[in-house]
Amino acid sequence: MTIRKGSTWGDPGALPIGGLVAASDADAAAALGSTDRAEFGPAPMVGLLGGDLCRTVGGPGDRARLHGPAAMTFPCDAAQVRVDGGPPVWFVAHVVARTRWGRGRWWAAMNAAWLGPWNAATRAHPNDGLLDFVDVRIPLGQRRAVRRRLPLGAHAPHPRITERRGVAADVDLGATMAIAIDGRSVGRGRHLSVEVFPDALQIVI
Repeated sequence: MTIRKGSTWGDPGALPIGGLVAASDADAAAALGSTDRAEFGPAPMVGLLGGDLCRTVGGPGDRARLHGPAAMTFPCDAAQVRVDGGPPVWFVAHVVARTRWGRGRWWAAMNAAWLGPWNAATRAHPNDGLLDFVDVRIPLGQRRAVRRRLPLGAHAPHPRITERRGVAADVDLGATMAIAIDGRSVGRGRHLSVEVFPDALQIVI
């Protein structure tokens, strides 16, 4: 069940010995395999050692902790993206479409708050049943100032940054752009379809 305002999230619980450990967001998403929603079974469990999802939930990246009494287990959402109508690909942190910084549009669907060194989606929570969609079209003269604010999450509100939340989105980027899923480049595309799946994963930190 997704988290509700004012409720606690997570319970004490360690990763079983031999359980899957992920050092990156892409490694964590791999725990979901290549299944579509119709085939989706019990939520797999994965211990987090790194990545933007790990940082968002405050994971210390301590392998020994994952199997010890201090470990915590949390239900976590995941999402799927289709690029130009292709097969669905799981992600746990974000999917990003962008040109080189300083040129053109930047668009992201965020399940985690962090995107590398940037606190790009300050309201994002990985178990609220929603994705945070960030659409950036900053004029050239303002981009350096906005970039300086991103690590602090102080880039919004801004009239050329649009943020909304939802369970799904279909976006035409208006041009072919570079696409990265959980930090891994997957080539280029123009049309993205994304959908969140609540409680798709169990994460341990």
